[in-house]
Amino acid sequence: MYDIAIIGAGPAGATLARLIGDRYRVLVIDKRQCTDFPENVSSGKCCGGLLAPDAQRMLSALGLGLPKDVLEEPQLFVVKALDIQQRLERYYQRHYININRRKFDGWLLSMIPPQVDIRTACRLQSYSSENGYFKLTLVQEHKTHVEKARILAGADGAASRVRSTMSAKGPFPKRYFALQEWVEGDSNLPYFTAIFDSEITDYYCWAIPKGNCLIIGAALHPNQGISEKFELLKKRLKQGGFQFGKTVRREGALILRPLKIGQLSAGGKGIALLGEAAGWISPSSAEGLSYALKSALILAQTLRVTLDGFEKRYYENTRPLRRNIFLKNMKSHFIFNPGLRKVVMQSGLQSMNVFTI
Repeated sequence: MYDIAIIGAGPAGATLARLIGDRYRVLVIDKRQCTDFPENVSSGKCCGGLLAPDAQRMLSALGLGLPKDVLEEPQLFVVKALDIQQRLERYYQRHYININRRKFDGWLLSMIPPQVDIRTACRLQSYSSENGYFKLTLVQEHKTHVEKARILAGADGAASRVRSTMSAKGPFPKRYFALQEWVEGDSNLPYFTAIFDSEITDYYCWAIPKGNCLIIGAALHPNQGISEKFELLKKRLKQGGFQFGKTVRREGALILRPLKIGQLSAGGKGIALLGEAAGWISPSSAEGLSYALKSALILAQTLRVTLDGFEKRYYENTRPLRRNIFLKNMKSHFIFNPGLRKVVMQSGLQSMNVFTI
């Protein structure tokens, strides 16, 4: 029997396994293919691959420095806010680290202690609680396996099977479908563009230079003409002067937007939820890497004491995350309300001038 089974080996799951793998018997399950571990890890994410300042601070707190092969060009120091309908644009200084998300995930996986049992291309089919432990039914290479664990850690993202199967799981955060395309474009575009257009979405869209491509993405309402909305975004960008060619690849994934504290869940009854599975993701920017790393560190510190009664301690220790998301929701009113956004952008508050020759 394992002490802890971690479902999901993204930043939250991999970090938790790294921090506790020398103390407990740990099983890590991830449905992604890792054919040439750890370099070729398919992220299974719809991610722009930008490390925001909050995520950078968490890497510092974890004593980690990024290897150079994880970095992607160009490095970005400016956010361009573009309100299409109100014909407003502003520039804000903000230092992002542009990364290759697949290599980043592979790097985190590579630091998990060798004694941890890692199973990739393996998915959780179901689980049940029996006599003080969890019975996990896993599927790998079309074969079914059963494992047991005292604690179940759900780090399996927005579409978390762990959370959706929990009893008394409570309300979920608002769901969006993040769709993005890697297109042939000007990789020398020197900023990350945040795009607002209420005809496309009440959240936001983005354009991010990445190597030889430009990533165009949007957080869209499911079942509301996703393809049509996305094509409208591309049309608006071209009308606004963006130059890009054919699509190299397309990605899509469910993302969450917690609008109320009650939509967050730390777990319970032997289960801990981490990262986006818990709802830990910024409602103002959809940034989730910092929350994934924070929740993994908090749970690891919680479990260092003892496994017994960890649920209450983990809930108490995640209070700062709930408070942070509450404040981010307050900020969201000024970002996503068209009237308030217009006032802020017209005021030029905290904006900067960008000079081009």
